[in-house]
Amino acid sequence: MEYRRLGRSGTRVSTLCLGAMTFGEPTEGSFMHGIAASNDVSWAMMNRALECGVNFIDTADVYGNDGLSERVIGEWFVRNGRRTDWVLATKCRFRMQPGPLGSGASRRRIMLAAEASLKRLHTDYIDLYQIHMQDKDTPEEEVLRALDDLVHQGKVLYTGCSNYAAYRLVQADWTADKRNLNSFATLQAEYSLIVRSLEREHIPYMEKTGMGLLPWSPLAGGMLTGKYKRGEDAPGGTRLAKWQDRLKGLDQAERNWHIVDTLRGVAAEMNTSAAAVALAWVRDRPAVSSVIIGARSVEQLDDNLRGATLHLPPELRARLDAASALPLDYPYSFIHGFDGTW
Repeated sequence: MEYRRLGRSGTRVSTLCLGAMTFGEPTEGSFMHGIAASNDVSWAMMNRALECGVNFIDTADVYGNDGLSERVIGEWFVRNGRRTDWVLATKCRFRMQPGPLGSGASRRRIMLAAEASLKRLHTDYIDLYQIHMQDKDTPEEEVLRALDDLVHQGKVLYTGCSNYAAYRLVQADWTADKRNLNSFATLQAEYSLIVRSLEREHIPYMEKTGMGLLPWSPLAGGMLTGKYKRGEDAPGGTRLAKWQDRLKGLDQAERNWHIVDTLRGVAAEMNTSAAAVALAWVRDRPAVSSVIIGARSVEQLDDNLRGATLHLPPELRARLDAASALPLDYPYSFIHGFDGTW
């Protein structure tokens, strides 16, 4: 297993991060109902990940029902007493209770959410505490000051954000610098062979400033596992079988199927799985600290873990780059027309 700095921090994390969105069996009505893992399977995946050198785990208060994923992880800590073996990341922002106070990134919401997560996780500190999505109704200074106070209290070691627009990243950094507040160490965002839009603004900025990228959905909800076929329904029990609207959008894009076909070809040449190739491609992209993988079984986890040690030859990486090249619109096309870059 390879280890890298967690963005702007000095802590080193495995290049694959165990995503815990699947942990626990949520009740009917939850967006993960029917496609998650039992407590026992979740704990087995944590054990297996540690055995293979994974030291980084990511969850959120909203995963499952009423903090279910956090509670599953917290129970593992209670049973095993190995809290310090993990770099633990969680998030707040989305709705956890009805009414105007149940969501958002206000100071009040952040402070209460952090305390609730600490209790569910059975720990007295969170390594990486992230804002799950920017909150247009809350000034960024209020967000950063609340997080800064949690750091000074010792309840949070590092802070990060997720699903932020590039302009908001810049605003957050400017505010942190001018107000002498802790800045975000990382950005967690969707990034894969299919979804490469971060390369326009986010990644160039992150490369210059040292912020680390934590890609989520590196397999595009399973599309890049190679098990889906053009024009056919998704296999039963898979995420895209439940999330039909997303499958429909992916299925109708010719670019996506060209990527999948190229990916299958590269995987066959390397005698490995499409998932391992897709993860290896993301892992070695600029600014990436660790790639978040999600699994429902130990077998799925083992397949994903192959992506930690797989290294793509330059010619095969170039083939994937070309197949998934990002279409350029204005102003990037204008800039590219003059100097070949954007």
